[in-house]
Amino acid sequence: MSTRALRRLKGKQRGQEALDLGDLTLGDDSEEQAAGEEEQLDSANVSPPSNSKGNSRKAKKNKAQKNFSNIYELIGDADNEAEKISPDEEAEEPDGNNTNVTETNDNREAEEPDQKQEETSTKSSSGDRVKKKKKKKKTKVTSENGKEAVPDDNIDLLLQNLEQSNGLTLQNEDCSGSDRRSVLHVEHRNLNPETELKRYFGARAVQGDQRPRQRNRQFHRSTWMTNPKDSWPRFSRPGISMTLLQSKEGIQCFTFEHGRQYQQVQFKFLDAVESMDPNNIVALLQLNPYHIDSLLQLSDVCRIQEDQEMARDLIERAMYSFECAFHPLFSLTSGTSRLDYLRTENRAFYLALYKHMMFLEKRGCPRTALEYCKLILSLDPDGDPLCMLLLIDFLALRSREYQFLLQLHQDLEVHRNLCLLPNFAFSTALCHFHLSQQEDVDPEESDNDRRKADQLLQKALIMFPGVLIPLLDLCTVQPDATVSSHAFFGPKSQIGQPPALAELTALYVGRTHSMWREAAVMLWLEESVKEVLRRVDAKDPLVDDCQNKKERYKCAPRNIHRHVLLSEIKEATSSLPLEVTSQPVMGFDPLPPLDSVMSYTRPERQHVGATNESTLSLFFRSLLPNFNLQGGLRQEDDMEVARAGQELNQEVNRLMVAMRDMLANIRFQEPPRDDNPYRDEEEWD
Repeated sequence: MSTRALRRLKGKQRGQEALDLGDLTLGDDSEEQAAGEEEQLDSANVSPPSNSKGNSRKAKKNKAQKNFSNIYELIGDADNEAEKISPDEEAEEPDGNNTNVTETNDNREAEEPDQKQEETSTKSSSGDRVKKKKKKKKTKVTSENGKEAVPDDNIDLLLQNLEQSNGLTLQNEDCSGSDRRSVLHVEHRNLNPETELKRYFGARAVQGDQRPRQRNRQFHRSTWMTNPKDSWPRFSRPGISMTLLQSKEGIQCFTFEHGRQYQQVQFKFLDAVESMDPNNIVALLQLNPYHIDSLLQLSDVCRIQEDQEMARDLIERAMYSFECAFHPLFSLTSGTSRLDYLRTENRAFYLALYKHMMFLEKRGCPRTALEYCKLILSLDPDGDPLCMLLLIDFLALRSREYQFLLQLHQDLEVHRNLCLLPNFAFSTALCHFHLSQQEDVDPEESDNDRRKADQLLQKALIMFPGVLIPLLDLCTVQPDATVSSHAFFGPKSQIGQPPALAELTALYVGRTHSMWREAAVMLWLEESVKEVLRRVDAKDPLVDDCQNKKERYKCAPRNIHRHVLLSEIKEATSSLPLEVTSQPVMGFDPLPPLDSVMSYTRPERQHVGATNESTLSLFFRSLLPNFNLQGGLRQEDDMEVARAGQELNQEVNRLMVAMRDMLANIRFQEPPRDDNPYRDEEEWD
C-alpha cells in the first residue's frame, strides 16, 4: 500500500466518529475555506491543477467522504485508488516520506479534532500536486558524505560536484604537483573565444543574426575547443585514436595512435612535402580532409599567403579531429592528463593548440589564449616542450590577469627558478605597477605594490642590462646621454652577454615592447634606470652577484630554440645559433627531439621523385654518362662519381685561383687631363 493511500485511510478513519447536526454543516464551511484557499493560491500565482485527472480524483475523494457506514469499504476504495495512481505520480514523492510515515501519523493523532477537520478540508480543496511542490521545496535530501544532494535537472551543479569528486581542485595533495595543477586549472567556458567577445561587445553584437539553418544541416559532435562549421567536409574517422598508457599517483599518461590507413596517408603526405609543391598537399586533403599534418602544413602556406581566415579554419578542423579521438578519461581541465612530446603522434596536438592560441591572441582574445597556454603547459609541465613559460606572462598581462601571474610566479619559483628568465623578471614588476595604478585599491596596498614594483624592476635591470637599449629602440624612445654612454647599459652590455641570454632577451623585447609604450610606464622605467645607475656607481653587491649568475646561460636547450622558431619574432630568430638555422625546419614538426619515440617507420622508396641537391650539382652530375634523374645513381658507380666530383672540385678551384690572379694584376692607367700644361702631346699618339 502506498503512503498516499495510507494517509487517506487514516483521514477517513478519523471521520468515523459520532457527528451531530453542527458537524454536518462542516462540509459547507470546508468548501468555503477551500474556495478561500484557492483565491489565496491565485493571488500567489500558484494555480491548482485543472486537468481531468485532478477533477476526477477530487470527485472520488468527496464521494468516499460521504460513505461512513463501513470501514472495510474504505479500505477497498483506498486500495483501488492506490492501484489507479500512475507510477509517474509515485515517482514525484520524495524518498524521505517513506521513512517518516509513522512519525507523521503519530503527530496527527496528537492534534485536536478541529485541526484534523481543517486539514482534511484543505487537502480536498488544494489538491495533492500543490502540496507535492511545497514538500519538494522544504525537503532536503542529504548524501552519504553529509552534503546536500543536487537535483537531477541542475546540470551545472552536477558537473561541479562531479569535478570536485574527481579531485580537480587537488588542494590537499602533497608536493609541488598540487600547486601546479591548481594554478594551471582550465575552465571549459574560457576555451570558447565567444565568451570573451561577449564580455567585450555583448552577446547581440557577437551573435548578430546568426541563426542555424535547419535545412541541409550536418550533424557534428559537440566539442569544447572548436565549434564545427557546416562548410566543413563530412567528418569520418581518419584513423587516429588515443590510448591510456599508465595511471600513477593521479596522473594519467595518454598517447595518440595512428591506424594502418592513417599511416599510409602519412607516407603520402611526406612525399608531398618533399615535392615542395603545395598543390600536392591540397590534393591529399581532398581525399583525406581531416589529416592532421596536412592541415597544419597547408595552414602555414595560407598564412604566408596572408589568407588568415583559411589558415585559422584549417587549424580548427585539425583540433576538431583531435577532440573527436579523445580517450574517455582524457580531461582538458583537470591538469592530470599528460602527453609525451617525444612520441611523434602527439606533437601535432601540441602544434595545433599553439597555432590556435596565436590566432586567438591576434584576433584580440588574450584571455582565451591564456587558457590554451595553460592547457599546453599542463600536458607536460615538467618538460615544457614548447616552452610556454616564455609566453604565459605576456598573455596574462594582455588579459589583465595580474593575480594569476603573481600566483604562478610564487608557486613555480622554487622549482623552476623563474627569476632567471628575463620575461618573468620584468613582467612581475610590470604586474605590480599595474596593480598600484588601479583606482579601487586601498592606498596603503597601492603604495606597497608600487614599492614592490620598483624593487623588482631595479633588480631586473641589474640582472639583464641588455634589455634596456633594444627596448627603447623598439619603443622609438631616445635614451638619455648619461644612460647610453654609461658602461653598464652601453653596447658592452649587449655584446658581452652569453648567446643563450641574448636569445632570451631578444625574444622578450620583440614580443612585449608594445606594453612599455605607455607614458606612465615609461616614466616609471626612467626613474628606475636612474636609481640603477646610482646603485652601480655605488658598487652595490647585488651587481656583482647578478654578474656571477650570468655564467649559467651557456647554451639554450632545444625547446627554447623550438619556441623561438614558432614565435617568428625576427629579433629572436636572428640570434639563433648556426646549428639550428642550417637545418631544414618543417611546419608540421619543427626541431624534433633528438631522442624521438617512433611507433612506425617510413618504408624505403625505390624511385625518388625529388632530391635535396641543388640545381648546380644536378647540372654537373647530368654531364656524367650514368646520370638518371628518376632512378638516381647506381651503387657500382659510386666510386666513379666520387672521383669525378673530386676532379671537378679541383678544376673549379684552379679556375678560381686564376681569376683572382688576373684581377690582382690588372692596373688601370689614369686618363689624360686637359689642365696639365706639362703633358706630352705625343704621349697618347
